[in-house]
Amino acid sequence: MRLKVEFTTEPFDLDEAPAHALVARAVIEAADLDTVDVGPFGNTVEGAAGPVLEAVDALLRESLGAGATRISLQVNVIGAADAKPGAGADGEVLGEGA
Repeated sequence: MRLKVEFTTEPFDLDEAPAHALVARAVIEAADLDTVDVGPFGNTVEGAAGPVLEAVDALLRESLGAGATRISLQVNVIGAADAKPGAGADGEVLGEGA
């Protein structure tokens, strides 16, 4: 299964990027993702379910720790017409062992 995640961190600062935004960027750029698009008002990442979910977990934890007061996420399953419901790219059922 492949996932696409769009996210923003707040509070916004148009004069300079806040610490939480820089942390979010570092987290997603270090992750094993296929596509990363970082912008001033929103960010998009795509990849296999496992790495995307790991990156989202780190993004939430580290951005909140760096001062984010709100993080908005939208997660979409993409290209999963032939995937089993709840299964990751390697067939592992997502959420088990969590």
